[in-house]
Amino acid sequence: MPIRQLPPETVNRIAAGEVIERPASVVKELVENAIDAGASEIEIVTADGGLALVRVTDDGIGMGPDDLLLAVERHATSKLPDDDLLDIRTLGFRGEALPSIGSIALLSIASRRQGSRDGFEIAVERGDKRGLRPAALNAGTRVEVRELFSATPARLKFLKSERAENMATSEMVKRLAMAHPEVGFTLTMGERAGLKLPRGEATAQGLLARLGRIMGREFLADALEIAGERDGVRIAGFAGLPTLHRPDASQQFLFVNGRPVKDKLIQGAVRAAYGDLIPRGRYPLLALFVSLEPTEVDVNVHPTKAEVRFRDAGRVRGLMIGALQHALEGAGHRASARGGAMTLETLADRGAPSAPSPFMGEGRVGAGGQALEPGYPPSPGPSPQAAGEWRRQGVSMPRGFAEAMQAPFAAFDATSADTSADSGPIAEDLLDRPLGAARAQLHETYIVSQTRGSVIITDQHAAHERLVYERLKRALANGGVARQGLLIPAIVEVGEDEAAALAEKDAELAELGLVVEPFGFGAVAVREVPALLGDSDVKGLVKDLAAEILADGQTLALRDRLEAIASRMACHGSVRAGRRLTPQEMNALLREMEATPYSGQCNHGRPTYVELRLADIERLFGRR
Repeated sequence: MPIRQLPPETVNRIAAGEVIERPASVVKELVENAIDAGASEIEIVTADGGLALVRVTDDGIGMGPDDLLLAVERHATSKLPDDDLLDIRTLGFRGEALPSIGSIALLSIASRRQGSRDGFEIAVERGDKRGLRPAALNAGTRVEVRELFSATPARLKFLKSERAENMATSEMVKRLAMAHPEVGFTLTMGERAGLKLPRGEATAQGLLARLGRIMGREFLADALEIAGERDGVRIAGFAGLPTLHRPDASQQFLFVNGRPVKDKLIQGAVRAAYGDLIPRGRYPLLALFVSLEPTEVDVNVHPTKAEVRFRDAGRVRGLMIGALQHALEGAGHRASARGGAMTLETLADRGAPSAPSPFMGEGRVGAGGQALEPGYPPSPGPSPQAAGEWRRQGVSMPRGFAEAMQAPFAAFDATSADTSADSGPIAEDLLDRPLGAARAQLHETYIVSQTRGSVIITDQHAAHERLVYERLKRALANGGVARQGLLIPAIVEVGEDEAAALAEKDAELAELGLVVEPFGFGAVAVREVPALLGDSDVKGLVKDLAAEILADGQTLALRDRLEAIASRMACHGSVRAGRRLTPQEMNALLREMEATPYSGQCNHGRPTYVELRLADIERLFGRR
């Protein structure tokens, strides 16, 4: 078959197949054009998932009649003043979007240049260009796309449901809106408004406000500002605390020079930066913005510009890791505010009245003759045991709820439990500390402390586990962990495979202060342990380490293996739940948490404490 040149209509449809994958692709191209045109307000309207209608209206600089005629021609653009493909400073530059859309749909573009009295409109119907005609509209541009893929009906078979296409469009608009907080966005899909983002300021606080509206209040409350610069590369944005994470990476966003992109670089950098602060298989929430010279990044490696290629990816990755680690370390002991909110929600749910009985109504009278409010069951009254106790104390048994409230409270004058943690006066300076003054220990596990404006509940085992782990890591970084010899070596039976795995890693274990050696068949002898662990369960520690080393095999790097072993050691060497602490010990633990980075979460990524704001507690009890 001889070689022939394809007709322009076919060429445009091939280009459309590369650029326009689904209705969300149309929205992306049109919104990017609006942003490049300097718009401050952008309105997006779709119908039938974007197949029946996509309309994007902006208040940008607009176009004159000559520009409108060229806008629907292939490779016609106003965004390459010097024809330099290595100096891309706009979101769009190829000049393929509008003619590609016009080749597979009904396209109309109406525009009026800023300062001009006249507006004009041009239409393209499945590749057939129509002439200019006058149009009435405000300054800016309005683009309408109808009957998408009507010229390529085979593509319709590959589209998903209307709901799925609407979700894809919404996600696309959200990504573009995150990168441009100075632009207001309104998205309407079908009969309902899908998104309303008012125009903000192009500042760090304006960006955080925009991210909070898209990523949720939890992120807004727990976001850490990220900032760093090195060798002409700048990074900014916000990242969530380690205790705020999800089971997938859908809430991790990367932007390069204002362009939302998908790049595996961010996943590796985030894993390296957060390290052992989050559980395996969980992903922190963040939005990072990388700015660098356009000549240092290639945005032309993908037809839809969804991917980029850095000239020096290692430099960008290193800066990203360093900026994230600096912010996380600066957060110190801070934990997610979500824990306190969830605690209060749980208390509120448990304290809510039970569902009204269908047999209750207005004017019912309960036991003892007390009146009942509609929807509330009668009080069950005191138990026979309680009634007998009241009689022995000389207290009349109440006949009803109202009379019970008038019973004497002499029985409550005496203390009912050990209150040694609250026996002395509170040091005023401790109330101003972030974790406050220890007031009590509950269930020999939880420390209750008080600040001037909140109540804090700390898990003593989880908190001390992180503290011991950080000490082990510091000792490891400074040349090794101090050891203490056992007067009598501990013999631990672990099984043949486990004993072999421990013997193979004996050098790494020794670096962490644990000296083991084979001892007969399926057993090891422990001669030295890390001094930091004190009187810990050596046998349990060795058995757990053997199982972990055997499971991990050679998949972990040396440093990762060392930190995993250190984490397990810290778990065994920390203050266990069930141990009673003195007030001095509790306060010492809280002070060390305040001075230790990452102490807001344990080695497994769980929060070590929750903070209940006094104002929220008062609302819980109806005081506010």
